[in-house]
Amino acid sequence: MSDYRIETKCVQGGYTPGNGEPRQIPIVQSTTFKYATSEDMGKLFDLEANGYFYTRLQNPTNDYVAAKIAELEGGTAAMLTSSGQAASFYAIFNIASCGDHVVSSSTIYGGTYNLFAVTMKRMGIDFTFVSPDCTEEELNAAFRPNTKAVFGETIANPALTVLDIEKFAKAAHDHGVPLIIDNTFATPYGCRPFEWGADIVTHSTTKYMDGHGAAVGGCIVDSGKFDWMAHADKFPGLCTPDDSYHGVTYAERFGNEGAFITKATAQLMRDFGSIQSPQNAFYLNLGLESLHVRMKRHCENGLAVAKYLQSNDKIEWVTYADLPGDKYHELAKKYLPNGTCGVVSFGVKGGRKAAEEFMKKLKLIAIETHVADARSCCLHPANATHRQMNDDELIACGITNNLVRLSCGLENAEDLIADLKQALGE
Repeated sequence: MSDYRIETKCVQGGYTPGNGEPRQIPIVQSTTFKYATSEDMGKLFDLEANGYFYTRLQNPTNDYVAAKIAELEGGTAAMLTSSGQAASFYAIFNIASCGDHVVSSSTIYGGTYNLFAVTMKRMGIDFTFVSPDCTEEELNAAFRPNTKAVFGETIANPALTVLDIEKFAKAAHDHGVPLIIDNTFATPYGCRPFEWGADIVTHSTTKYMDGHGAAVGGCIVDSGKFDWMAHADKFPGLCTPDDSYHGVTYAERFGNEGAFITKATAQLMRDFGSIQSPQNAFYLNLGLESLHVRMKRHCENGLAVAKYLQSNDKIEWVTYADLPGDKYHELAKKYLPNGTCGVVSFGVKGGRKAAEEFMKKLKLIAIETHVADARSCCLHPANATHRQMNDDELIACGITNNLVRLSCGLENAEDLIADLKQALGE
């Protein structure tokens, strides 16, 4: 499918049925797989043959869908996970362990921030958070000898900052480490980070990729471009023998194209088991088939709503990178020429209480701990996804106490605007 455009890949990527085989990706709802001999199964456990033996590690349905996402991103290998949180954790933990360090953009999803700053810190991995707007000098100053990766979001949730991917990729590569990008809000329809220097991409497939609030899931995609053996001293897990798999050295056996995902599957999925269910993978694929159609509408609705909010004197500020004059408008034109997303962040005049009162009056737009859905919804992050943060941490993440994150769905834009108007008392 490499010669086809992204719209065609959304519909037909990842799976090509043979003569008389199912046209739709089949759901392989089985925990185990039968083999004729112990020798056949042994080859699988030694990573000497391809195949399936237990769904906790791999499943055919999942692999078809992962292959589609790899095609959409322009990567060489991918794996599905049970959630976007699992994808972020695996992507870091696959190359960083106790005593290591990671540089991350500060404006990232609150759940990811907590994962990094609290949970993974308890595991002995230290994170330095830098502003996405930092200078090259400030970014380079954040690196340490034990830094193993750089992490950021294409479009931050919910601050909606647009990351200068090339700047962060250059810094990462100058220090011999990969750049990991969470591309959830942009989707590969909006941005393909590998084309701008990123090495690993993650997704919460729960969001736009599913698009219907049906199934939680995540995905990790490898570009296949990072040369692990060129930095073997930094990545012993990939570049030295793995005793738990009979001494296989992943970077040697599977090359740059397959080492990262093979290790994540063979080690992390084996031990942690955060697999996406085949049923959820099937739902995800249904969403992917219309991703290119839906994203156009999400972006159209997002821009219409952002323009209305910008003109309303009861709104203190609006952040939406497709708006001319937005701080990140030029970066959006560079990295996101098809539009950013359907999510608009704005501040209601009057602070936290005013934001809460506004949301109580909404009728069509629902209050949900969700985003990037066919149905419009909104959230007050300071009271929800970022509730564990203190005021200083909120500010560092680009969150104010009056910020409302509005996810514009696929409804009629005029109906969404009418709901906003009545909630604002117009």
